[in-house]
Amino acid sequence: MKILLIGSNGQVGWELARTLLPLGEVVALNRDQADLTDLEKLRQIVQTIRPDAIVNAAAYTAVDKAETERDLAFLINAQAVDVLAQEARKLNALLIHYSTDYVFDGTKDAPYVENDATNPLNVYGESKLAGELAIQASGADYLICRTTWVFAARGNNFVKSILRLAAERDELNIVADQIGAPTWARLIAETTAHILRQAQLERGANTFESGIFNLTSEGETSWHGFAEKIVELKHIPPTPLQRGEENLNSLAPFEGGGAIARGVCFNCVINPIPTSEYPTPAKRPANSRLSTDRLTQRFGLTMPTWETTLKLCLEELK
Repeated sequence: MKILLIGSNGQVGWELARTLLPLGEVVALNRDQADLTDLEKLRQIVQTIRPDAIVNAAAYTAVDKAETERDLAFLINAQAVDVLAQEARKLNALLIHYSTDYVFDGTKDAPYVENDATNPLNVYGESKLAGELAIQASGADYLICRTTWVFAARGNNFVKSILRLAAERDELNIVADQIGAPTWARLIAETTAHILRQAQLERGANTFESGIFNLTSEGETSWHGFAEKIVELKHIPPTPLQRGEENLNSLAPFEGGGAIARGVCFNCVINPIPTSEYPTPAKRPANSRLSTDRLTQRFGLTMPTWETTLKLCLEELK
């Protein structure tokens, strides 16, 4: 099997470049090699490689910047995805694509299931939903995996930001009224390898059905709870600042949704704050929980808890 991996330099893409290797020949292309803003070149890449499966791990993920870069967000997250889906259909290739909890508005009191009504709160969510709809309309065989709060030992993410800030500062203010399931990039990659293999067997037996699947860790927490667990597991001692020294540089919120408020830091204390105390250009859903029951039923997989995978990720960082 020949697999075309788009976005191999991202958090999930880096892991995929390794977990997909046992399945066959992997052609892994990074952002420079497969620029999703160049639609015609993207078509040519797929037509030249002629893969049996396309795994798209590339996306526009700057949630707040998307509010002022709508066209760019839709170009990468919708139009380029539409091109991949069209070319997958022509080649009879399977397309695996990643989406997000941001297609929902976060007002549901329980974890979202795949067929719940979508209602994005921000441009990023709108662009990701447009990509989903383009795939569904293409006629290609596809698996869309919605995930949440991705972290990894590489790249820019909430875990690495908290580790750095907790070592530098004495006090952090973290949003506590947004709930979700932190999900390790390696878990996403390993799950992808499993479902890709099974999907190709089903396609060979003419039993395959395309669909959307939630792919997250089990359990739930807030950004505040996530930050507390990161510090707890890493055992970071406080780094006192000289009393009276102020850091007035406001930190932009982590693009996945977490927000860190500016302030004077004296002790390594993580304070819970409401979203209202840290307004951002893009609104975030309060409830990002996704049910993984459909994934379990279809592929026989049980997801580990977010605490378990966080420990593994921190061990790797050591």
